[in-house]
Amino acid sequence: MDKSWMHSDRRSKSYEFGVEAFLNFAVENLLTTTHIRCPCVKCVNLKLFGVGIIRDHVYFNGIDQSYKNWTFHGEPWEATTNATRNVEEDDGHSRYSFVSEEIDMDDNDFGDFGSDPYEFANMIGDGDQPVYPGCKKYTKLSALVKLYNLKAKHGMSDVCFTELLILQGDLLPEGNTIPTSMYEAKKTLCALGLSYEKMHACPNDCILYRKEYEDSTNCPTCGISRWKEGKDSILKEGVPAKVVWYFPPIPRFKRMFQSHETAKSLTWHAARKSIDGQMSHPADSPSWKLLDDKWPEFGNVPRNLRLALSSDGFNPHSSLSSRYSCWPVILVTYNLPPWLCMKRKFMMLTLLISSPKQPGNDIDVYLEPLIDDLKSLWVGIRGVYDAHNGEYFTLRAALMWTINDFPAYGNLSGCVVKGYKACLICGDDTPSHRLKNGHKICYIGHRKWLPINHPYRRQCAAFNGKPEYGIPPEPLTGEEVLHIVENGDRVCWKKKSIFFDLEYWKYLPVRHALDVMHIEKNVCDSIIGTLLEIPGKNKDGIRGGHSNRQTGNSSRTTPNQTGKKPS
Repeated sequence: MDKSWMHSDRRSKSYEFGVEAFLNFAVENLLTTTHIRCPCVKCVNLKLFGVGIIRDHVYFNGIDQSYKNWTFHGEPWEATTNATRNVEEDDGHSRYSFVSEEIDMDDNDFGDFGSDPYEFANMIGDGDQPVYPGCKKYTKLSALVKLYNLKAKHGMSDVCFTELLILQGDLLPEGNTIPTSMYEAKKTLCALGLSYEKMHACPNDCILYRKEYEDSTNCPTCGISRWKEGKDSILKEGVPAKVVWYFPPIPRFKRMFQSHETAKSLTWHAARKSIDGQMSHPADSPSWKLLDDKWPEFGNVPRNLRLALSSDGFNPHSSLSSRYSCWPVILVTYNLPPWLCMKRKFMMLTLLISSPKQPGNDIDVYLEPLIDDLKSLWVGIRGVYDAHNGEYFTLRAALMWTINDFPAYGNLSGCVVKGYKACLICGDDTPSHRLKNGHKICYIGHRKWLPINHPYRRQCAAFNGKPEYGIPPEPLTGEEVLHIVENGDRVCWKKKSIFFDLEYWKYLPVRHALDVMHIEKNVCDSIIGTLLEIPGKNKDGIRGGHSNRQTGNSSRTTPNQTGKKPS
């Protein structure tokens, strides 16, 4: 088919006839006039429109002249059968893997790439081009990844990053493929499946406007408007009052297996040889072994993923007085060897919740899309290509536990973490006492975890004036916790956690874990500071607070002007 019109003047008759011939060709081959990829220079086949809108785009923006093989509009794909391409970003070269072979699959087996199994390879083909003619060290994609990593590492603003791209493009020889703006860089990465979804949320954390609430304009729970209210108290229709960013993990899991080296590393836990009976990897944990034993069809496939989830709030502006906070939710893949699973590029940001107030116990509302994807991963995602073994398989995944600090532990698990019943193990039998002067609650009775004949059990004066003869309680199982929260006996529980929607969650021996930093650093710092009476870190004051930095005596604090007692 003649394509010379693509280089003609857009005002010429040849361009006009060429546009009509192209649209007729696309409609005849795709049998639709409503969902066609737009080939203009701005959409570059990433957006779907009707024929009329595409015609306007091609006239106003021009057609992408690099789109020579119209594979998105009905032309056959030109590729070599079983031709494999590899890409990895570690050495500065971009090496993804893709094998073109005839397979019988459903249209949805290729996830976000629709029914065309070669669409990903087509996009990667552009990314594999040298960053400038003759360059052998970097490709367009690997150079962009390096620059984007710099942006994230040093916290560059979008404006700063755009100027860096422009400068970089000016420094390189002519014909370089460095994007000239942040917008173009994001468009390139989104084309590779690294996109996100912006979901509207109720400002009171009641619902996400998705599924049955997608077209609602008011929250069905609290009645507040979906739209933002301006300074003049007039609703700005179309401007959401609150937004949450969701980064779907399934497309990124697929990308991991399309890298030859990463796909090989994802089965490291099954091929490792040094098994000495010690817990050196999560594969040695009871939770991992329970999944293997209870669901052998899951455990017998080394490629099935074992995940951990972590979430915490932070202030992005590094100012304690700022009222703006973010709650990221991150997934970690434990199939990888220990020296890789905690690397930044393998820690997946799945949710970003930003708001003046923390989501608190309502965080389950924002976890709904992630839980839906975890349910799909437990059933299985067909059509995932393993570049290391050169085959397609059905990918499954299971969430093993969450890792958080103590307050976030309570938000995710639904357990009470403050007050008189704050012990996660003792529950309703928590031995607690309110300090008369410090007005704080302290927790005693820890000696019950000592051996039965330990001398500390009989000492009275050094502790609470009483001997300790109790035995340590047994932690509740997931099935027991689920029974408690479903039957309304919630003395120590605030809600039923959304994680119980996962079929396997109630059977896991460890569902929530506390992070190492708060236990091994913050708590130990306080203990050592108290024992050694380190100024500023001594907790042995009359109010249980910090000691005076100059004298080392207990600090004297008074209620502030609002009448609230100091924390």
